[in-house]
Amino acid sequence: MARKKETIKKMVVGQMKSLGTYKPEYRTTIDIYAGMIYDYEVFEEDFEKSGQQVQEEYTNKAGATNMRKTPVYAAMEKLRIDIGTYSNMLGLNPKALESITAETNKKSKLASVISELDSG
Repeated sequence: MARKKETIKKMVVGQMKSLGTYKPEYRTTIDIYAGMIYDYEVFEEDFEKSGQQVQEEYTNKAGATNMRKTPVYAAMEKLRIDIGTYSNMLGLNPKALESITAETNKKSKLASVISELDSG
């Protein structure tokens, strides 16, 4: 059963606070991200109910029979990409967190050099 969006949102905020990346200004982005995670979980349930059917047969306008991805599977693929993008923006994966940490350290070094120049 898919978790509630509010539960996901609380989990994300908790993770971000634990990582030291949370700011109240990110609430809208967090809401969107939590919504995508919720939607993905709902689609995942539908996908399992369908017997994990990836493709379906269809007939095009010319009358030829072809195979295409099921709408649920196609939506899941798109959501995976979007979730990855938002996960990067929020610093919720190792590579994104590493990038955020490196940027913060860079600013800290610059601030310390400026501070030394001011006091010298």
